[in-house]
Amino acid sequence: MSERSEQIVDAARALIDEGGSAALTMRALGERLNIRAPSLYKHFPNKSAVEAQVITRAMRELASALARADSLVALAATYRAYALAHPHLYRLMNCGPLPRHLLPPGVEDAAALPLVRAVGGEMNRARAAWAFAHGMIILELDGRFPPDADLDSAWSTGLAAFADPARR
Repeated sequence: MSERSEQIVDAARALIDEGGSAALTMRALGERLNIRAPSLYKHFPNKSAVEAQVITRAMRELASALARADSLVALAATYRAYALAHPHLYRLMNCGPLPRHLLPPGVEDAAALPLVRAVGGEMNRARAAWAFAHGMIILELDGRFPPDADLDSAWSTGLAAFADPARR
């Protein structure tokens, strides 16, 4: 990717972090970079391609952080912290259809690998654990839990169901 393409992706991520996916328009991106929006099309064919690069970077970033976790509990804490620190980016990555056809081969698998390992290598268990974590995060981001809810306890209870049986 060219230096200008990297700058475009950086600016797109900043727009998303600040205002969500709706804040990312080619016009807003051009304004952020002090260039005319049509110039962006020299580097990316459309907004979806820009979003795919933002998702790719975020998946790689998250995969790197998750790979350092030494347990399912640590992995979940890292995942939750990332989502809460970057709620708009999290939603872009995980809500709605994933534009797999625009992502580099292997990036999704690399992002999932730490979780697959943490649950003992069982793909169905990893998918169920991810669904639990995603549901908890979305409910937390949307303010759906009562103010007195003990979310840390809810996380611990839920994660216990997915622990690798060999590590129990």
